[in-house]
Amino acid sequence: MDIDTIRLKINELDAELLRIFNERAALALEIGHIKKKIGLPIYDPKREKLIFERMKEENPGPLDNEAIVRLFERVIDESRSLERAKSKGD
Repeated sequence: MDIDTIRLKINELDAELLRIFNERAALALEIGHIKKKIGLPIYDPKREKLIFERMKEENPGPLDNEAIVRLFERVIDESRSLERAKSKGD
């Protein structure tokens, strides 16, 4: 493959990641609404730890586990921020 073909594939993957990130955020918002109704905190460190452990177990590489955890920390942090912002408006 040449560089243009590879870049096109990256663009396609970026678009898919964007769709997935937004779908995940929408689901996190649904969970946030449920947590608010039943009085649970937004931050659940046990759940986050389970996510990180599962992702490390399932990681085929080439990204190392530390990189995977950092990526998921960021995704989860953004979801948590969104949940907090939306819960204030409810």
